Order: sequence, then structure tokens, then C-alpha cells
Amino acid sequence: MNESKSDSPQLICYHCGLTCLDDLIAIGDKLFCCNGCKMAYEIIEGSGMCKYYDLNQAPGSTPPEFGIRKKYNFLKSEETLQQLYQFVNDKIATLTLTLPSIHCSSCIWILESFYKINKGVIRSRVNFLKKQLTLSFDIRATSLRAIIEQLASLGYEPDFNLADLQTKVGEKTLRSLYIKIGIAGFAFGNIMLFSLPDYLKSYDIIPHNFQIFFSMLSLLLALPVLLYSAIDYFKSAWGSLKHKTVNMDVPISLGILTLFIRSAYEIITLSGFGWMDSFAGLVFLLLVGKLFQEKTYQALSFERDYKSYFPVSVIRLENGREKSIALSQLQVCDRYLVRNNEIIPADSILIKGNGFIDYSFITGESDAHAKASGDLLYAGGKHQGGAIELEVVKDVSQSYLTQLWNSDAFNKHQEAKITAFANNISKYFTGAVLLIALLAALYWVPNFTYSINAFTAVLIIACPCALALSTPFTLGNTMRIYGRNKFFVKNTAVVEVLSNIDTIVFDKTGTLTEAGSSGTKFFPTKNLETSNDILFTSIKSVAWHSTHPLSRKITQYLMDSKNLESV
Repeated sequence: MNESKSDSPQLICYHCGLTCLDDLIAIGDKLFCCNGCKMAYEIIEGSGMCKYYDLNQAPGSTPPEFGIRKKYNFLKSEETLQQLYQFVNDKIATLTLTLPSIHCSSCIWILESFYKINKGVIRSRVNFLKKQLTLSFDIRATSLRAIIEQLASLGYEPDFNLADLQTKVGEKTLRSLYIKIGIAGFAFGNIMLFSLPDYLKSYDIIPHNFQIFFSMLSLLLALPVLLYSAIDYFKSAWGSLKHKTVNMDVPISLGILTLFIRSAYEIITLSGFGWMDSFAGLVFLLLVGKLFQEKTYQALSFERDYKSYFPVSVIRLENGREKSIALSQLQVCDRYLVRNNEIIPADSILIKGNGFIDYSFITGESDAHAKASGDLLYAGGKHQGGAIELEVVKDVSQSYLTQLWNSDAFNKHQEAKITAFANNISKYFTGAVLLIALLAALYWVPNFTYSINAFTAVLIIACPCALALSTPFTLGNTMRIYGRNKFFVKNTAVVEVLSNIDTIVFDKTGTLTEAGSSGTKFFPTKNLETSNDILFTSIKSVAWHSTHPLSRKITQYLMDSKNLESV
């Protein structure tokens, strides 16, 4: 590769798309605005991943040029690494990073192909909505610091705060949506007030000059609604058209633009007062529908309230006695029991017993690992074998069970049929609307005013805002009703599938019955001494290690009536 420098303003960086204001750095026919972009390109090209630039034009972000290695010196600390890792053993480490620079399909592609750049990375998955990257890597082949430095070199500098690893992701997005709704709502209310002269024009109460003045104010108030509040619909529509597809936002954007342009034309030419109140109201209601959808999905986020999805209780040991408590009450230094096939709810030290832990929830490997007293056991591991006693070393966390909830086996990216239906018909809907609008305009073409009125009227009236609002409201409200009745589904696609179910199979005891409502009686066989404590102790030793409701009742009966000690 031949590298040269040239002074040529108004040229675009091949990597990030920014205008190169200073001296250019050229590699062949490709120009870069800085050494950071050049280095990112060299890394991508050296890994044979130049398809990254084919997916979008200039998809990268400008990486930091200097001080990357020094900036991440804190990653040398083992204590810091333990705080960042969600799971680690002598081979594999897993963690989730927030990457604010994720913004397009190229970002997803290169990050999920990161194993080609760093051979120590085993797998990586992108959550585009949360701008998060979850990756697992071989700690023998690479280090977290090396991974972070490579990500930063590519322009994906992680944003993590060790003081607050539980910070909610998505607050900035919601805040932006709130601001857009606030602006649209403010404009909607005030434009309706300014439109009173138009509403009352038949009564000749307000002078014509005031009507013109108020319509001009309405136009000014509508501008931020168009340029800011409605911008997401325009971006989505433009992105869809660039990929030669038509989604629901295309006809919506067409209707919004037509309504605004027609109203602005009437106001500026003084030929009418427009419909800026309808324009602002339409955008406001569309954004309220989007907020409702975001809130619904946020409320159904597994990380938000794990107690709603996993009503797990644990057996805490208090002065040698067993007490069942809610998982949220488990605290650091508490000692508790985990029995066969139970999930370890928090990072803990093994105090008593021999552990045989299956970490398939975290690593995907089903091979169980033998653990001895003093070993650290991670939350999310499933214990196989006799009961063990643990001591909590970290606050209760369900983040590892979240990986099961979000695992690839369950993430089929199935789009709800109603959403897919809406997007599919939008392809034909938009074409049909444009055709009808053109035919209407041609019919009235002898009269230019009537022709324009007919054309714009069809586009405005045919705006599929009802379809856009119906999907989030219908599916969101259905999931809310389900949740209120403690019935939780993975996503909205499941809601529609449920309507086709005609048979429900329940899994025996504990599903249709409550173990606490059953009683226990002992019926000895003939020639058996009921006071035989050895027999009762043996029965209790077997039943005590089981989590089955009937076994728990037998254990409780023997402890209460026979005064047998825990085994």
C-alpha cells in the first residue's frame, strides 16, 4: 500500500464519511481524515473484512488517534476485571460492553465477525437497540485490554462505568423521545389555539390580518415538529428506500410531508390557513404510540424485574435452621442451601459439600465441573448432586439467567405477523395511494387548483397512521394484560401464535396443585416398628436432597413429628 499526503479540501473520509479539513492521508485511491481512520481501515482490510464498507457508505466512526493503550491501563487490575466479567473460569470469560457508536448494519456485521480480527474471541453478539456487545473470549489467547483497544481502534470505544455497572441502558433514547413528544404536544396545543380564527371564520369575529398572523405563528411552531419530532420516521423511510424496500414509515412520511408542504404553501401564498394543527397532532399521536411501545417492551425486559419472571426462593440457614426467603432478601455473607438441579442465584463460596456445576447457561458447554469447599461458584450455574451449603459473596444477580432468556436458541428474530403484515401491505399500499393520487390529479387537470387539492387530499387522507398506531397499542396492551395476570411471554410474536393453540398440557405436581396444601400421613407395613429412628433418618436423608414438592412435605413431616436433625 502506498501512503501519501495531499492538501485537498472538501473530500470525504473513506472510513467515517467526515469532511477532511486538514491534510489528507491517502492509501491508494482511498482518502482518510486522520491516522485513526487509516488505522481502522488497515485493521479491517488486514482481516479480510472489507465487506464492512460495502454494506453502508462510510459506516465507521472516527476512532481516537492517541492514548488508547494508556487510557485502558486500569484493565490490568484483576479486581477491576472481576467486576466487569459476568463469568470467568480458567479458560473462558464473558462480559457485555456498551458501545454508543453502534448505528448501522455494518456495525452489527463487523462486531459479530470480531472473531476474525481477534482470534481469541470465541463469539460476539450485538443487541442493536441497547447498543451492547456481548462477547466470550479465551483468556489464554487474548486479554480484555487487547479486545478493548482493538474495538477503540475501530471506532467502537466502550462506555462503561465501574461505579455503576447496573446503569439502565436506553435512558438517553427515552429522554430523546420524551423531548420529541413534548415539542410536538406543545406545538399541537398552541397551533390549535392559533387556529381559532380559522375555526370561527364563518362568524367574522376576528380580523383577517390576525388570521394571517396566527397562521404564520403556526408555521413557525410546526417547523421543529417537522425537523426534530418527526425525523425518525423520515430516517426510517429513507433507509428503507436505500435498501430498495418499502416499510410502513414510507407512506407515513409521505403523508406527514404532504400535509406540511400543502399547509405551508397555503400559508405562505396567503391562499388559505393550512392544517398545521392536524400535522402537529398526527406527529404527536404517532410518537405517543411509539412511547407506549417502548414502555411496554421496557416493562417486559428481563433485567428490569427478575422477580416477576422467576419467583425463585432460597433456603437460608439461620442458626442452623432452614428458612425459605424471597431471592431479593438474600444478602452478602448469608449462608443458604442449593439442592439437586437448582440454579445458583448469586456468586457464592462453596462452604460445605461437593459441588458439580453445569455452566451451560453461561458458556453453552454442558460439561459439569466438580467444585470443592472454598471454590467460587458463579450465579447461573446449575448444581447436580446432593445439597450444598454456600455463602453469598456478591449481591443477588439474575444477569446470567438473562443470557438464557436472550440466548440464540430463543432469539429467532421472528417478527410479529401483524407487524410483518403491515410492512408487507405498505409496499403495495404506497404504490396504490400514489396511483390513485395521480389519477385524481389527472382527472381534475383542467383546473390546476382542483388538481392539486385532489392529489394532496388523497395522500393526506390515506396516511396509514391507524396501522402504525394499531400495532404497538394492540400488542403492547395484550402483553400488559398478560403481565398483570402473571403470564409472561418472550415477545409480541408469541401473542399471535397463542391464538392458534387448541391444546394445553400441564406438567404434573406443582403446576396445577400447591405443595403447601397437601398433608402427610405415615402408613407402616406389618411387623414394622414405627419408632425406628434409623428408618426415618434414612427416608429423610433421601427426601431432603430432592426439590420435588412431595419430597419436601415428607422431609417437613419427619422433622416436625420425629424431631430428626438435618442431614
